[in-house]
Amino acid sequence: MNNFIESLKMFIDQLIVKKSEIVSLLLAHIQLTIVAVLIAVIIGVPLGILISRNKKVANWVIGIANLIQAVPSLAILGFLIPLIGIGSGPAITMVVLYSMLPIIKNTYTGVTNINPDTLEAAKGLGMTSSQTLRIVKIPLAMPVIMAGVRMAAVTAVGLMTIAAFVGAGGLGYLVFSGIQTVDNNLILFGAIPAAVLALLIDFITGKIEEATMPNGIKKADGTMKIKRSKMSKNTKKLVASIAAVLVLVLLGFSIIPKFLPKDDNTVVVASKNYTEQLLLGNILSEYLKANTDLKIEEKFNLGGSQVTFNAVKSGAVDMYVEYLGTAYVSILDITEPNSDREDVYNIVKESFKDKYKLELLNPVGFNNTYAMAVTQETAEKYNLKTVSDLAKVSNELIIGPTIEFPNRDDGLVGLEKAYNMTFKDVKPIDGSLRYTALVNNETQVIDAFTTDGLIDKFNLAVLEDDKDFFPPYDAVTVIREETLEKHPELREVIGVLDGKLTEEAMRSMNYEVDINRRDVKTVAKEFLQSQGLISNE
Repeated sequence: MNNFIESLKMFIDQLIVKKSEIVSLLLAHIQLTIVAVLIAVIIGVPLGILISRNKKVANWVIGIANLIQAVPSLAILGFLIPLIGIGSGPAITMVVLYSMLPIIKNTYTGVTNINPDTLEAAKGLGMTSSQTLRIVKIPLAMPVIMAGVRMAAVTAVGLMTIAAFVGAGGLGYLVFSGIQTVDNNLILFGAIPAAVLALLIDFITGKIEEATMPNGIKKADGTMKIKRSKMSKNTKKLVASIAAVLVLVLLGFSIIPKFLPKDDNTVVVASKNYTEQLLLGNILSEYLKANTDLKIEEKFNLGGSQVTFNAVKSGAVDMYVEYLGTAYVSILDITEPNSDREDVYNIVKESFKDKYKLELLNPVGFNNTYAMAVTQETAEKYNLKTVSDLAKVSNELIIGPTIEFPNRDDGLVGLEKAYNMTFKDVKPIDGSLRYTALVNNETQVIDAFTTDGLIDKFNLAVLEDDKDFFPPYDAVTVIREETLEKHPELREVIGVLDGKLTEEAMRSMNYEVDINRRDVKTVAKEFLQSQGLISNE
């Protein structure tokens, strides 16, 4: 009971601190969802009506919509990022694509399943095809159409949580942040409003569905259910006009800005989607805000290395902090092992400049390399001190790595070759959840980062990489050449950070966020203040 009361108190205290952020993200989530559903309706309903005239075309269109539903949402985002960039654009597009099936299919079904006698009667009254569509087919099909819109709208609320993956914001930001830091309160702060929003949208669209029912509809027993519209013609026109204005306003706020040129005085700082990256992004952002006259825009919590790199490569963001090993192996796709720090740095620097017109600045001061970690109990049971020791018993153990680790040459692929090991099973688990699985003995080995605060929290044993397999992972700032040409002072300003971030400092900050549940931005500011890089005001 005492534990429950203590947990509830912590929940309420954290809720009070986060309330403004939750409201802001909720409003963003609502806007993104409404825009996506409205676009889907504007495209899907006319398309459903159009294909009702040709069954073969209808089969093709509905088949394609079904196929899109089968593609994972993250895969769709991955395809869209190089084309559209990051932010609300790809998130809205992804939800629109997923919303197409119920809207198109229900529209087609509603229009093509009207009683033939009714259509014959309309023809007998001398109605043209367009009149029959407008006066008979659409009104009778409207309940079925609205049922599809209702399904699409409710589904869109959940899908839009993935918007945080591409820097579009929304409640998914809180959910992902909670997963990464093993903070159930943050997960609830994102999940509860999303669930309430889904129920609210379901209620509203349900009422709209009822309002669109025609005056007489046959029940299953053949009797007539009479339902009279409570809206006058003028009221309906007013509602339609307000809806049209709402569509235009929301589209204007969400879509049009994406096609406008970025202000030359604006610099966009990005980060990947885990604690250390959020800290590095905030350190860079807060430092630039305090030491330049530039307008700093933040695109934090982007999904993984390739997403963030594609964002800076495309110009959607201007800079972010990368790791040498990740750039060397995952981005440049170099499979030849190399543990020479200076050589790796020079190769990455030259390649980024020649291939992508990106500048690699000096290392910020710490090397956050991969490390194989186990619990103290597992280390004692199998007498594990090095990765070579692990190789001898690997066939008895389950590894629970980050999702991208099993497919990387500097990850499990190369590790198994270098140490001649094969694990009993591989169960990829993203973010900090892999630590939870480890301490619960659902897995026995994980890929940790040497600056992870969770290593200290769970008192894990970090195994020595006795064959020096892992390349150096020094953190370095990557910035677009175009950005440096516009703002050459950035090279000198950012250069002040060179060597300031030690492994101890980074692990300490990660610990403060992951274990002590402190705000990322606050911890980042405190570090800058302790180094005299920004004022204490």
